[in-house]
Amino acid sequence: MTLETKRLTYEDYLKGPEIKQRYDIIDGEMIMAPSPNLQHQRILRKLFLQVHRFVSEHQSGEVFFAPLDVVVRREPLRIRQPDLMFVSNDRANILGQIVEGAPDLVVEVLSPGNSRGEMESKLADYAQLGVREYWLVSPEAMTVEVLELDEGAWQRASLSGAGDHVSSEVLQGLELEVSQLFV
Repeated sequence: MTLETKRLTYEDYLKGPEIKQRYDIIDGEMIMAPSPNLQHQRILRKLFLQVHRFVSEHQSGEVFFAPLDVVVRREPLRIRQPDLMFVSNDRANILGQIVEGAPDLVVEVLSPGNSRGEMESKLADYAQLGVREYWLVSPEAMTVEVLELDEGAWQRASLSGAGDHVSSEVLQGLELEVSQLFV
């Protein structure tokens, strides 16, 4: 006898209770993520504060951090929760109780448990949505890799490490000192 797992639909998802745990929904299956470690949270806090300050000064949109759902597709249901995202004023229509559309910028702080396959799946989902820029922050390597979407494919715009600054095409004028993220 085999047990069949019920797949979560978009309608079920909307009716469900608010869950404060981090998770992704992949083809209707809820996949819980372990809590981020302290280093991850410190890096995320520094990124949020600097990006939020820049966005607020330029009144260019809003910055959010996980957990906040981004609907990749409704059927089969696929939802991601990036560590940090920026949604420009031009794309504010995607904001409701959840995010239904492509943020302009998505940032992921890598954790030791992130597999290559998991990251490739996330990259594919964000490309499908049309996210314009994707940052991969590696605490282990102390680097920030900036990827830009070009005709549906990710292209490396930069790889910045200690002593370098990271900048954004999406947030023109934003420049962060990479080493400051890891202290």
